[in-house]
Amino acid sequence: MKPKAVYLSSPANPSVFRVFSEDLRAGLAQRVDLYPTFLDKDNVAVHEAAAHDAIFAFSTWGMPAFSEEEIRQYFPQMKVLFYAAGSVQNFARPFLNRGIQVISAAAANAVPVAEYTTAQILLANKGFYQNTRLIRTDRETARVYSAVFPGNHRVKVGLLGAGAIGSRVITLLKPFDLEVLVFDPFLPDGQAQAWGVKKTSLDDIFTHCQTISNHLANLPATRGMINKDHFSRMLPNATFINTGRGAQVIESDLVEALRQEPGRTAVLDVTDPEPPLPDSPLLSLDNVFLTTHIAGSSGREVWRMAEYVIADFDRYLRHEPMQLAVTLKMLETMA
Repeated sequence: MKPKAVYLSSPANPSVFRVFSEDLRAGLAQRVDLYPTFLDKDNVAVHEAAAHDAIFAFSTWGMPAFSEEEIRQYFPQMKVLFYAAGSVQNFARPFLNRGIQVISAAAANAVPVAEYTTAQILLANKGFYQNTRLIRTDRETARVYSAVFPGNHRVKVGLLGAGAIGSRVITLLKPFDLEVLVFDPFLPDGQAQAWGVKKTSLDDIFTHCQTISNHLANLPATRGMINKDHFSRMLPNATFINTGRGAQVIESDLVEALRQEPGRTAVLDVTDPEPPLPDSPLLSLDNVFLTTHIAGSSGREVWRMAEYVIADFDRYLRHEPMQLAVTLKMLETMA
């Protein structure tokens, strides 16, 4: 008899069908007895019998947050929750406290963010962003502006955070002749040396790096961490890239630095709030380039997240160690 499993999600949430493709759902159905109705806080009491029998749960964006008491009541036999998306901060602790393993596809979501970031860094070092804007009105002005950029030869690039995304960016930048500086208090010195990067301070990175990319974990301790003290140090033609979280940035301080030196550039995939308010200067400044949170998994990339957790599910069935397990200790520092 196949073990019982459920999807934890609002029945109206389309993300489950996006992330778990038809082929992936069909493959899961061969391994487990999947309950046909998605369960969330609103309907779990109606489907209590199915929830009670579930050994495994699968979810993605839109995962409902259950309390420990609700988990005890509705999911007494659950052993593993497989989350096919990134951060588990909003829901994982009650499950972990109940002894249920939580598997996160954060490593899968890190892949497109790191690829996106690497592309932005290489373009920023060439002065790409404002060149494309300036050339529309004056080709010579665009040429002169870009001529002061160093390109991608022996240039300092700063990464804020060396977790799942930052570490992958380090790997992707290895083929290029760049000097990578990293701010991450949790990065062991030996690991930094093994990666061939320089571990340093925020002040050092903002003072000396041509391009700076934020990958800090989204924690209370990092809110507002990047502020006027740092942005005021940026080189006259430096670029700040943010694919992390907008809340880590004091945006008024960033705006001030961009206004003081129009040669500086901000490439922002995230803001706080998101989207920006209609009167936000970020929407009107010529040296700000906004995108709609596209760095993470999109299109077919979302399938990778389900593939990662299903691979761990298969390891579990084979009695092998799972590779994507989250612990309470990890929640202290992970995004």
